[in-house]
Amino acid sequence: MTNLHTYIEHTLLKPTATVKDIIELCDEAKKYDFHGVCVNSSYVHLAANELKNHPSKVIATIGFPLGASSTKAKVTEAKKAVKDGADEIDMVINLGFFKSQNTKYVSNEIRAVKKAIDRRQLKVIIETCYLNEAEIIMACEMVRLAGADFVKTSTGFGDKGAQLKDVELMRKKVDGKIGIKASGGIKTANQAIAFIIAGATRIGTSNGVTIVYDPKNHEE
Repeated sequence: MTNLHTYIEHTLLKPTATVKDIIELCDEAKKYDFHGVCVNSSYVHLAANELKNHPSKVIATIGFPLGASSTKAKVTEAKKAVKDGADEIDMVINLGFFKSQNTKYVSNEIRAVKKAIDRRQLKVIIETCYLNEAEIIMACEMVRLAGADFVKTSTGFGDKGAQLKDVELMRKKVDGKIGIKASGGIKTANQAIAFIIAGATRIGTSNGVTIVYDPKNHEE
């Protein structure tokens, strides 16, 4: 797949990430023409400056990684990220409320964040490793109806990352109406391509350079 780089959101979300690490992440995004870089919100201003003259997007995480902060906190964080230069927002749903069947709260929270970021794309992380099939279906429908642009599998901090069967299920449910971001544990080109075939329209990974550069990862 010659355009694999265009799917990749080059990601660095570890708590020990330094300024130097983020600059290197952005340099790699420029070198390999990734779709964008995904960083914690505190690093948005730095990443935006580093990518000022390059088409790669800056993606900020909100309520990350637990999703348990208040709606007000998520909205405030999202607004600050946009002000700092974020092009897209990846927010984590309140999983505890969702599993308590308080979907009204979760839906309203998604709408509030979407309203706060205006025209920018919103991806909603549902953390599939904690959900059964029925909950994944319900979450996809909720995310779509709340006006988000993408549903995203994972934070990468849960028990498991993206699973092909979950992405296939998500594709059937969203039916092309919104995008799907597969994230968490994707390390090779063959894995990335398999997720794209399964229905992913974006790939979140910290292994972007290896995926697009290392020939052995393109072996059949």
